[in-house]
Amino acid sequence: MPFVFQFGGFDPGAFGGGFNPEGFQGGGASRSRKARKPRRAVGGVFSRTILNLLVTLVFGLVYFYLELPAINLHAEEFYVFVFLLCAVYCVCAAFTSGFQTDGGLKGYFGFVRKQCAIPFLTVVALAAVLALGVLSSWVVLRAGSYSELLPIQAGDFTAEVEEISYDQIPMLDADSAARLGTRKLGELADMVSQFEILPTYTQINYQGRPVRVTSLRYGDLIKWFTNRGDGLPAYIIIDMVSQEAEVVRLAEGMKYTVAEHFGRNLYRHLRFHYPTMMFDEPVFEINEEGTPYWVCSRIVRTIGLFGGIDVKGAVLVNAVTGESEYHEQVPNWVDRLYSADIIVQQYDYYGMYHNGFLNSMFGQKDVTVTTDGYNYIAMEDDVYMYTGVTSVTSDESNIGFILSNQRTKDTRFYPIAGAEEFSAMDSAQSQVQMMNYKATFPLLLNIAGQPTYFMALKGADGLVKMFAMVNVQQYDVVSTGSTVAECEMNYRQTLAHRGLIAAGEQKPAAGDAQEQEGIVAEIRSAVIGGNTHYYVRMENSLGYLDFNSAEVPLAVLLNVRDHIRYTYVLEGAEFPSHGIVPATGFEHIDWDN
Repeated sequence: MPFVFQFGGFDPGAFGGGFNPEGFQGGGASRSRKARKPRRAVGGVFSRTILNLLVTLVFGLVYFYLELPAINLHAEEFYVFVFLLCAVYCVCAAFTSGFQTDGGLKGYFGFVRKQCAIPFLTVVALAAVLALGVLSSWVVLRAGSYSELLPIQAGDFTAEVEEISYDQIPMLDADSAARLGTRKLGELADMVSQFEILPTYTQINYQGRPVRVTSLRYGDLIKWFTNRGDGLPAYIIIDMVSQEAEVVRLAEGMKYTVAEHFGRNLYRHLRFHYPTMMFDEPVFEINEEGTPYWVCSRIVRTIGLFGGIDVKGAVLVNAVTGESEYHEQVPNWVDRLYSADIIVQQYDYYGMYHNGFLNSMFGQKDVTVTTDGYNYIAMEDDVYMYTGVTSVTSDESNIGFILSNQRTKDTRFYPIAGAEEFSAMDSAQSQVQMMNYKATFPLLLNIAGQPTYFMALKGADGLVKMFAMVNVQQYDVVSTGSTVAECEMNYRQTLAHRGLIAAGEQKPAAGDAQEQEGIVAEIRSAVIGGNTHYYVRMENSLGYLDFNSAEVPLAVLLNVRDHIRYTYVLEGAEFPSHGIVPATGFEHIDWDN
């Protein structure tokens, strides 16, 4: 017989008062809901206030230690910091006063307004300052001020940009320099297991040479703990001309770096010593004696509260001792005060808004922007940033380019129309397309009075294989070579064949006799094969002329400070900056004087 549920006679009320969806009430008798016990206040008003302040202070110290906000009305993070402090105080006050949340959010704000008046008024005041600061910095209202951030002068390229010597042309980009640095560190067994290379290389002029420098960093937290007592033992120098990497060991290790923790961390060290200053990203440099420093550019806002980012001096931090000093005028050995990003941003403001904000949106007359990329070149013992300038329509051609001194921000615009950088890179790569070489972002050089893109061509292994030169104004004029000298010689020949320079402006080939004049700076001698050789160094030269007395007997009459005209024969395609060149004769220009 199947089992059947029978509900007849079932009385839900039999179960302790019955089942009632509206509440557990049975037999008509109501059970009152248990009232919540009210929260009691903590102590008196004074003690609660002290407790609230202590909690807020502890929170503020921890937050300041971790986040390092600048105590400055021009810094956005300052407002976040103060808002958080006010919020922590108000929440703490609600708990210590026994405030009930039955009134919801509205009730809580009422409580804050009455019993947290100072934090409440602080938030209101800062919110008003924040709103006014944003409005006063709005580019729509201050377009003219933004366009004046970067003073620009018109320049004459041929007259102002000298032909650079071979020992000043950087042949490595940042990626190739990083590869060389990593390979060099890997050769040092005592360092490679404990340290890594900081990837942020800085290009500087060091003792008259363009180099990239960077610091080491600890391999991990454990290696930091075991090595922090001695600090980081060395830094890396990459010579961008000779492509040589050097690990410079220090007598005393660097203890103040971006790789440190706690109080010796560079960012924390800066903030504790300069709590109101705003800083750009610190960069690693060395002075002429090889002492490592961090150059920490001071950021200022010059338009309203938050607009017009500019640089005003820098704090120089000795990476070994931690000694720091603010310089409004930095020493001449400092090469990078203004970052490329700041210079590019300021030029873009000029290009967009020098004819007003409305023109930048409608009509766009003379509206220009920088191209997507930049590079650096050493000139006059400073490092200049180079980037092209194109119209806002981006038609794959430049209307000119700028060179900007990264120490002084002195910027010149050269109105030379031609190919933009990436078109020139494509043109260079097409010359070696069978080899699949990739071109680096180009430098801008003056070759025979012609603005010229110079770039390295790298293989799949990331190493430099060849070099290329592309004429800026006629980017179908392209030459390559396995060395810089060969590349330039081929390029000059191509310029001559195209009628862009006179045939006499071509550099002579190896084996041709050449004539120059100058002042004798140094004379040495040696007997080789029974003949006396006089090795003569001229002023402003590191190489020596070799006068064989058997062929040039009058060489015995040479004296330091003599002004002579001499002939020599190149064995390579250029006069070497170091080494010895055979000389075939000379005559005194001021013999009678």
